[in-house]
Amino acid sequence: MTRAKGAAMRRIQAGNALSAFGLGFTVPYLYVYVAQVRELGATTAGVVLAVFAMAALAVLPFTGRVVDRRGPLPVLVGAALLASAGAAGLGLATDVPAAVGSATLLGAGTAVMQPALATMIVWCSDATTRTRAFATQFFLQNLGLGIGGLIGGHLVDESRPSSFTLLFGIEAVMFLVLAGMALTIRLPRPGAPAGARPTAPGGGGLRALLGHRAMVQLLVLGFVLFFACYGQFESGLAAYGTEAAGIAPATLGTALAANTAVIVAAQFLVLRFVERRSRTKVIASVGLIWAVAWLAAGYAGLGHGGQAMATAAFISTYALFGLGESMLSPTVAPLVADLAPASMVGQYNSAFALVKQLALAVGPAVGGPMGATLHGPYIVTFVLFSLGITALALRLGRRLAPEQDRPWLATSSRVVAVHVPGGEVRPGAPEATRSPASAGSR
Repeated sequence: MTRAKGAAMRRIQAGNALSAFGLGFTVPYLYVYVAQVRELGATTAGVVLAVFAMAALAVLPFTGRVVDRRGPLPVLVGAALLASAGAAGLGLATDVPAAVGSATLLGAGTAVMQPALATMIVWCSDATTRTRAFATQFFLQNLGLGIGGLIGGHLVDESRPSSFTLLFGIEAVMFLVLAGMALTIRLPRPGAPAGARPTAPGGGGLRALLGHRAMVQLLVLGFVLFFACYGQFESGLAAYGTEAAGIAPATLGTALAANTAVIVAAQFLVLRFVERRSRTKVIASVGLIWAVAWLAAGYAGLGHGGQAMATAAFISTYALFGLGESMLSPTVAPLVADLAPASMVGQYNSAFALVKQLALAVGPAVGGPMGATLHGPYIVTFVLFSLGITALALRLGRRLAPEQDRPWLATSSRVVAVHVPGGEVRPGAPEATRSPASAGSR
């Protein structure tokens, strides 16, 4: 990595931490703020949370093409300004239209930031540094969310609406700082070797993406990953813990803290373990770890070991999820980048962000009712989903080129794979026809 790229990367990562800090400051308290502090009712609070998620689904299909055409930097600045306006509006909202409109702006802005930041990381990294760059991004995201939530929890007071206005105001300022920091970044423009194709087969677009079979398989895998983990954290698994295992609401906070603590403590230790191993085999092992996590949750709710054992098993479930998450961060996001043609990095990142958002929307809708009432079937279902992650990852590994599954090989070989129509990979192409893996990083 050149000195210029290193300087740009440091500012990108700092901006990533700022955006996570801002979200951690307010999102955990959004329901309470709308329903109780502003006295708009539970129904309105539910609508605000739904709009926050739906706004992301509405904008992400269009984000990638704009990123690829205009570059990620102006997109990030625009998204940060949009999110800042939404946060400030929520802090001042006293009626339903204002709350819903502000949540729409905040949801859309924060959603667009994801593929923009990911594309910037791709532009400032290469095959040898990308794994560590995305691991660092995930680490800083969790650290920012955790610190933001901790500080926010000490500032809010349900009897004083002004304390929430302060919270949202600080969040709005964080996004403005992110926009200002982004404007100082000198982002290197990705190049390509002489003779390389600047676009994907067929000129790019949705048809080219859907014709890339390895990417489609990764999108399916991504949906299952997020559905079986993040989509259950604060819905199905929380409902299951309180209803089946008798977990106190305060213990849910402890379990989430254990999840974050494992990620923060283990991320770079795990990175050393996974850096020179097959990406898909690492993802497959995450499926096995999460299957054990769901079995621990099953013991917490369906076993007969007493309340102390149930509580310990339930907290262990979240901790095991955190271990799996720390193994995914240096594998999945870099793989998306390495599969993308140089002209479609933004679209590939946006497609993956969209799949994640869909999983986060569907997960609570399915898992919430199951976790609250169908305790045994709920655990069995998600043990099977976790084992499905293992099967899907191993299947994906058979479609990837060696340098895509084991990126360190790219540093010892000038021969890489080419993405051809139909989504197959053809090893042995010369440097002049470098594929997604290297073209996207320049």
